[in-house]
Amino acid sequence: MYKKIALLLICFQFVACTELQQVLDSAAAGTGLTSEQIGNGLKEALQIGIGKGSDRLSALDGYYKSPYKILLPEDAQKVEKTLRDIGAGSLVDNAIEKINRAAEDAAKGAKPIFVSAIRQMTIQDGMSLLKGDKNAATQYLSRTTRNQLYQKFQPVIVNSLNKKKALDAWTKVVNKYNQIPFIQKQNPNLDDYITNKALDGLFSMVEKEELNIRNNVSARTSDLLRKVFAKQD
Repeated sequence: MYKKIALLLICFQFVACTELQQVLDSAAAGTGLTSEQIGNGLKEALQIGIGKGSDRLSALDGYYKSPYKILLPEDAQKVEKTLRDIGAGSLVDNAIEKINRAAEDAAKGAKPIFVSAIRQMTIQDGMSLLKGDKNAATQYLSRTTRNQLYQKFQPVIVNSLNKKKALDAWTKVVNKYNQIPFIQKQNPNLDDYITNKALDGLFSMVEKEELNIRNNVSARTSDLLRKVFAKQD
């Protein structure tokens, strides 16, 4: 199956292959929908997931008071423990809150980045995603766009970290820790860690919405969604 898809992609990219659409429409014939309708339905589902995920995570406490709360990275947790042990936990709490506020702020700009990536999804991916795993569309989006999204999203995160003074808060945490005698000084790359955690949260929200659309008929809010996903029920 995967080899056939790869051959179709090569054909589409490198030659004027007019037969390609005919092949795809033939494969889709058993569903009563064209391959273009299936592809558009999946794109619509992903855009709904992105929209809802971005809106929820960009709201106040979208990260900070949710299952996607961003905690300090593993190599910084000993910093946190040590500071809490010496009564400086408020510094850590302040840094964690500002980190999550930065992620919430950055999520506001995530939607157009993700939507642009979804629009680049080729029609021929539609059939395999519709008949694939329950989170196939989200996994496809993560697999094919995450690196690109990281490059676009990371500067947004850095800007938000500076805007929310999260990096200043983290600097205070590290400086306080580094004043303790006989410890190994710490300074983790916070923006890389937060960018990846923020993206993890967004993809997780998209996956939830995809599962909802696949499993819950009432979540299919358009005729196209109802027609496309009825074929996998």
